[in-house]
This record gives sequence, structure tokens and C-alpha cells, in this order.
Amino acid sequence: MPASKTPEIVTRFAPSPTGYLHIGGARTALFNWLYARGRGGKFLLRIEDTDRARSTPEATEAIYDGLRWLGLDWDGEAVSQFARVERHRAAALTMLETGGAYRCYATQEEIAAAREAARAAGRPPLFHSPWRDRGPEDWPDAPYTVRLKAPREGEIVVDDLVQGEVRFAAEQIDDLILLRSDGTPTYMHAVVVDDHEMGVTHIIRGDDHLTNAARQIAIYRALGWPVPEMAHIPLIHGEDGAKMSKRHGALGAHEYRAEGFLPEAMRNYLARLGWSHGDDEVFTTEQALEWFDIADVGRSAARFDRTKLLNLNGRYMRAADDGALAKAALELLALQGRPAPGEARATQLLQAMPGLKERAKTLVELLDSAYYILADRPLDLDEKAQKLLDEEGREIIARLTPRLRDASDWTGEALENLARAFAEEEGLKLGKVAQPMRAALTGRATSPGVFDVLVTLGKEESLARLADRAG
Repeated sequence: MPASKTPEIVTRFAPSPTGYLHIGGARTALFNWLYARGRGGKFLLRIEDTDRARSTPEATEAIYDGLRWLGLDWDGEAVSQFARVERHRAAALTMLETGGAYRCYATQEEIAAAREAARAAGRPPLFHSPWRDRGPEDWPDAPYTVRLKAPREGEIVVDDLVQGEVRFAAEQIDDLILLRSDGTPTYMHAVVVDDHEMGVTHIIRGDDHLTNAARQIAIYRALGWPVPEMAHIPLIHGEDGAKMSKRHGALGAHEYRAEGFLPEAMRNYLARLGWSHGDDEVFTTEQALEWFDIADVGRSAARFDRTKLLNLNGRYMRAADDGALAKAALELLALQGRPAPGEARATQLLQAMPGLKERAKTLVELLDSAYYILADRPLDLDEKAQKLLDEEGREIIARLTPRLRDASDWTGEALENLARAFAEEEGLKLGKVAQPMRAALTGRATSPGVFDVLVTLGKEESLARLADRAG
């Protein structure tokens, strides 16, 4: 007898387009992507844009851009929840026909009064509609909502892949509204219909949705649909243990991109927030796809540590291919609205990459170190460079420049030997010579090795820059 085929795993990421791609949302998307892709399944994207007042095309595009930057590709076209309103209505009307939902004619004033009465009696402020068991003969000619006929007895159990078995007493689940009186579906209902019709097998989302899970399970059962596997992952907190907020630093994926983080480093770091594979801190995306299992995610909130992220990004930069890193740096330059360098300077940037990447933890730091390649003469000097180019520093450059002009071998080793010989004759330490040279050549007090800088710039440009600052 042939073995039964394992059903294809389908996950989804379903953000609301009301702003940027939050770093917490990025991690949720990553976990969904890793789980599906690592098992040969599908990763779908749904934009939950039913809140028309807050949803914007710009925010939707920002989500797309953030996911693309992180390298999280999705299958097929992104689904607009708003475009599926008729499907949501049809499902609610089916529930009316099968007895899983009912018409409720209660007014807002009646609902508020009932909730207040429940509070006064020491009961949970749930609204128990008097219309739950009323038939067509009692229906008035008035606006109504469509409410779920939630179970009143027993429990609803969420068998969560991360949180374990979570039980909710049925009496805690109210008859939530599926369709408002104007016929628009509620979020809670639309999510269930969309997940079912998109074939989602595993719902992986933040644990702030855990209480929603019980309500949505009640909707699944009322529709007679199978309930997908669920996994509610803990939220990301700051280093102080509080929920991530603006005071902890950048919150959006676009901000980390602008700060010069590499997408592969972000994937690595975000994967480690709540999940681990032994003691492995640094791993490739291919390894993460092989190793990741949602069941291995912990229940405790993960803490975002910017210092660890910076150090990890630095490791990725040092290990990166020079050409790929130069390309990423130029892309960031364009993102900053700065002009692209010409072919000669782009070649110099690539040539200098081994030295540049050793000293930078982000692409922003790398571009700052590469200022000497990208800038036009005369260079702007930072504060420390100005101090190095005092009268003594300028005079040292003036005395050294003729020797450099006469140099026939413009290699790092030859230039270092020349500078050492000059320093010995002048009774100076090499650093006393190299520091004002560096300031004049780069406009900075720190840079790649000064003799590497001379080689990268070439003889003509180097001499011109030194002449700009000679005493």
C-alpha cells in the first residue's frame, strides 16, 4: 500500500498596512518563511487592509520593500483582505443558514447598559444578546449585526506548538460580531475566512493574538472547517525587559537598512530571538532553513540587544565578498540620495574594500571610512583631523611630499619604507608622520592603513591632497 503523501505546509504573514514593517513583524515573517521554505511549502502574504481609514498604499509598499530587503520572498501575488469582502460576507451568511450565527438587533445603548449591569454584578462584561435564539417571526425591520453563536459550555482548547495546551472556558468567549450593521466584516471573522480559503496549514504569529485564537477556533467550528495548527510566539522586548518601543531605538526594518545593516545579518539575528540551534550564534540562511522548527521556539520574551546585532553585522561584513559589499554600499549611497561615484571611484572603492570592511560594523561606518574615495577635493576635515593638521603636521607633510613625488615604486611596502626612513631622519616616530598624512588624505583621523590609502588614491591624487594641506 503506497505511503500517504504529507500535506504541503502553507504559512502566511498578514500585516496591517498602517506604517512601516516593524522589527517584530519582520521576525514573525521570518519564522513563517523559514518554517514553510525549510519544508518545501509555501509562504503567502496577505495585507490586512480592511481598516480603510488607516491603511495606505505607501505603508503597503513599505511592507513589500522591507520583506524584499530581508530576502523573504512570498508565493504568488499578495492578497488584499479588503478585496475579499464578498467572500467574508458569504461565509457569515452561510453561518446564519446553518445556525452557527444569528441576527442581533441590539442597539449600542442596550449593549452598553448590559455590560455595565454585568460589571455591577461582579460578572465579566460580556454581552449576552437576547436575539440569540429568536426566529424570523421576531425580526424587526431594523439594522442588525450578524453574531457568532459561540459555545456557552465547556472549553475551547488551543493546542499551541509554542505555548502548549491553552484552555479557555467557553463562558469567556462572547458572541462576537461577524458582520457589522453596514454589512462590513470584522477583522476576527475575515482572518478565519482568508486563512481557510488560502489553504493556510500553520498560523504563526505573536502571542498577543493568543486570546483571539479561541474566538477564531469557535468560528472555524461554526463553519465546519478544520482548524490550522497554531503557534503563538513571544513578543520582542528591549534590553530592559519592556516591550520594544521607540525609546529602545529603531523599530522599522527600513531604519535598520538605512543604518547600514546587512539583510543576511538581520535574518541571522532575528532568527536567534526566541529560537536557537544548540550554541550556534552565527549561521547561514541555508542552515537556518534546515534547522528551524517552530516547536523549538521558547515561551519567554526575547530581548533585543543592539550591541550583539552590531557585532554580528560586523562579522558578516568582514566575511562578505568584496564585490557584493561594494554593491551594497553603493545601494545605500543611492538610498541616502547621494550621487553615484564614477567608474574610477567605484573601482577604488572595490580596491579599498579589504581594509574598509575590517574597521566597520555597518555600511554607514564603511561609507564614512570611504569618504576619502567618494569626496571631491578639497576634503572637509573632521574635528580630530583638523587638530592633526596643525602647523607642525602641515610642515611634516611639506617636507615629506617631495620624497613621495620622487617615488618610482607606488606600492604599500615601498611607501611605508619611504615614510619610515623619513621619520628616522627627522627623529620622529612613524605615527607622527602617518597621522597628519592620514588627515590630509582622508579628512578623518581614522581610516584604513595610510599606505593602503596612498595606493588606492594613486600618486597624482595623493600628491594633490597633500599639497592642499602642506604648510
